[in-house]
Amino acid sequence: MSPTPIDLSSYKHTYRSGRSAIVRALWFFAGLPLLRCQALPSSAFRRWLLRLFGAEIGRAVIIKPGVRVKYPWLLRVGDHCWIGEDCWIDNLSLVCIGNHVCVSQGVYLCTGNHDWSDPAFGLIVRPIHVHDGAWLCARAIIGPGARIGEGAVLTAGSVATKSLEPYSVYAGNPATQFAHRTINAGITDGSPLAAAR
Repeated sequence: MSPTPIDLSSYKHTYRSGRSAIVRALWFFAGLPLLRCQALPSSAFRRWLLRLFGAEIGRAVIIKPGVRVKYPWLLRVGDHCWIGEDCWIDNLSLVCIGNHVCVSQGVYLCTGNHDWSDPAFGLIVRPIHVHDGAWLCARAIIGPGARIGEGAVLTAGSVATKSLEPYSVYAGNPATQFAHRTINAGITDGSPLAAAR
């Protein structure tokens, strides 16, 4: 018995982003290029721009050049977060980032997937939640529906396909827990280690 073939011509485009075609066009042709622009180093401008298009951005959020956001109106970022160069927030569904979260350079947050058992390759979208104090290290990938627990760390190049426990350190593809994260209360902003962060 031969398997049912995949038929992408039968794919049904039923996804709705929650904004009109005019707003989406303004974002893709004006807002997004300004957000990504290397010649505009100001995080204040990027915060303003994202808010203009419906994002909820907290206080003192650092947003580096090269960041890509699919739909700002589906983005919530808390206070004092860092979003590094070339991050891609591919938010077909809501992405919520808590307070004091570090999203390092090149991180990919992906809220969309496809049903591989469906011959038409139907779209599946699920939100991503990153809780307070988490660190998503460089080039990490976070998949649809993942919840990154408070204070959790996803190491460089790792892939989170499910939820991560609070104050735990994960590595690999798929990411597995290998350590507990302990925050050293003795480190102050004046210490050599703090200065190197």
